[in-house]
Amino acid sequence: MTASLDLIIMAAGKGTRMKSRFPKVLQRLAGRPLLQHVLDQAAHLGARSAVVVTGHGAQQVEAAISAQAAAHPAGFALKFARQEPQLGTGHAVQQAVPLLPQDGVAVILSGDVPLTQAATLQALVDAAGSDRLALLTVTLSDPTGYGRIVRTPAGAVTAIVEHKDASEAQRRIAEIYSGIMAVPARLLNGWLARLTNDNAQGEYYLTDIVAMAVADGVPVVAHCIDDALQVAGVNSPVQLAELERAHQLRQAHALMEQGVRLADPARFDLRDDTRSGARASLVCGQDVEIDVGCIFSGAVTIGAGAAIGAHCCIANATIGADAVIHPYTHIDGEKLGVAVGEGALVGPFARLRPGAQLGREVHIGNFVEVKNSTLADGAKANHLAYLGDATVGERVNYGAGSITANYDGANKHRTVIEADAHIGSNCVLVAPVTVGAGATVAGGSTIAKDVPAGTLGVARGRQITITHWKRPTKNPKP
Repeated sequence: MTASLDLIIMAAGKGTRMKSRFPKVLQRLAGRPLLQHVLDQAAHLGARSAVVVTGHGAQQVEAAISAQAAAHPAGFALKFARQEPQLGTGHAVQQAVPLLPQDGVAVILSGDVPLTQAATLQALVDAAGSDRLALLTVTLSDPTGYGRIVRTPAGAVTAIVEHKDASEAQRRIAEIYSGIMAVPARLLNGWLARLTNDNAQGEYYLTDIVAMAVADGVPVVAHCIDDALQVAGVNSPVQLAELERAHQLRQAHALMEQGVRLADPARFDLRDDTRSGARASLVCGQDVEIDVGCIFSGAVTIGAGAAIGAHCCIANATIGADAVIHPYTHIDGEKLGVAVGEGALVGPFARLRPGAQLGREVHIGNFVEVKNSTLADGAKANHLAYLGDATVGERVNYGAGSITANYDGANKHRTVIEADAHIGSNCVLVAPVTVGAGATVAGGSTIAKDVPAGTLGVARGRQITITHWKRPTKNPKP
């Protein structure tokens, strides 16, 4: 039988170089905390438990990650251990031992290394088996600062030497330890108990267990990968930004391999939605085109042949086939979602808020805002308008500058505009109110009563003309 997996995630560091009020592991990559990226691998691996070792900002870290776990149950037991004070990586893992089952394989990870893939970790676990210590390693052109993998002439791993303790010859070694290992828990505990802090830093190094394993006759194996991004950590805002761009570029390439046309994959973002809690997901049909500078958040689906203009922000929405979202449009479905029908035209500079539901070939023009409203097939609101809490029928023409006054100061009310109605420019529809099928509301009207089907509704002051009127003039300068 395959041994159960238990994760130990080191997340106690202060992250001084981040220069932030927030612990380093809570800094966000693609809208999700670094630590949450690491924890997500526990679910992908089918882990039994995950022990997060906290220290700096422990209460903040534990509260944030517990909230994430409640919002997205992952099927494993989440536990926390405190490391106070922080005396090295070996000391951190020692704090997790009382919470670690002894009958499984422990996978040790760093909370600031977010992009390790589940397949890589599974290969590492397979390499460890039931009786080996497995290290995840990578070869770097510049290994400065990393622990070096020391091998025999025959290639067997004998030790990891930290950079500050390495000799000149050892510093020339390009293969480095990533900080990730897999080891049967029953072996790990005995080695942890033998750690000392007799080194340049005066810390308890987890890497010292490699030499112990060799001395005990336990095979040490290295699973070496050539993808440095998977083991890249974050220590500064610069590194976080570099990792963000690298991650987004990979997501962009994955979409293009599926047939999506990205005008510039370097100017593309797909992120979790931090407000609704929706995880990042972009599903595209054939021949979707996405221009530069677009940001997608949460769960977004784009139908075949749709085109997304430059610098649009789209969150938690479904865009129908052959729809066109013109540049600088903001669509945010939050928890209610937004739906744009097939062949619809939206923008530029339009805003669709939660609950906006647009039918086929609906037109929403520049500086038009739609919230919690349904527009049936062929309806149009082309200029400078607001539709809130409204039900709009087929082929309605909604004039420039018109609004639905849906809030009375205490409650929201609904406006109904039936099929083929025409709303003139600069109208105010005071909800609750219904404009019947085929009715017309004259421009500049404030409508507070229903307009029956097929009639003309006019509600404005009479125009008067004053003759012999003179425009005021400025007094002459002295």
